[in-house]
Amino acid sequence: MINGPACPVTNLEKILLATDGTIHSEGAIREAIKFASKCSSRIYACMTLETNPEYESIGSSALQKEEIDANKHLESIKTRAEKEGLTCETILHESMNASQAIVEEATKKKVDIIVIGRRGYKGMAKALMGEVAATVITHAPCKVLVVPKAAQIEYKNILVATDGLPQANAAVAEAISIAKRCGSHVIALSAMRDESERAEATKYASEAAELAKKEGVSAEAVTPSGRSFNVIVETAGGRSVDLIVMGAYGKTGVKKLLMGSATEKVIGSAGCAVLVVKA
Repeated sequence: MINGPACPVTNLEKILLATDGTIHSEGAIREAIKFASKCSSRIYACMTLETNPEYESIGSSALQKEEIDANKHLESIKTRAEKEGLTCETILHESMNASQAIVEEATKKKVDIIVIGRRGYKGMAKALMGEVAATVITHAPCKVLVVPKAAQIEYKNILVATDGLPQANAAVAEAISIAKRCGSHVIALSAMRDESERAEATKYASEAAELAKKEGVSAEAVTPSGRSFNVIVETAGGRSVDLIVMGAYGKTGVKKLLMGSATEKVIGSAGCAVLVVKA
């Protein structure tokens, strides 16, 4: 088993690891195995091959080669997991919509978290960036952890973004729970666009920090000025944060954190893992 702190996230019985077969999934693979080892979780290693109309004209040999390579990749993950004493099931999909396949599999297996890499060149690439990433996060039935290739979660400094809404409150509760179990320091961040929002931002960040302190967690409140996704990434990089925790917002909710291009900027630019939780 992998050594380290106790299971960071409660009730983590099933993990869906979504991989695209490229090096960009390495961070997700590594962290999923670490999570499973610490939490005694079952891993479902899932890969989606995006179907392409061109296969109909060039024959099935190209798809067959992709299937062989994909199965080899999935088996390598299973071997790594089993070396840690874990149970790992492999799943290979063919779909025109990778993000939909991920969400449907997570729902079917009733998993507690989806772990995915940040970028890829094929298949999963569209699922991990921009609009489709927001779709996965919005429609997933569980938490989603996005892990850059080189990122390692050490649970030393956790940044939680808050704006006082229920989605953010769920993120605050999750960040505090993880910090309490792992001895982390929490940075509660509420961004303000200008001085007119200082009082509100200070209130939200301070409330989150105080909640953490009441649970015996080291915490501080910060209220940087600027667009939320920019200050989240900048603060995380400047403060050696190894995990950002954020709430998931639907199409009619606050879009400044997790919809459209903002998703790409937070998840795509942060050097650390990002955990998105549901209200």
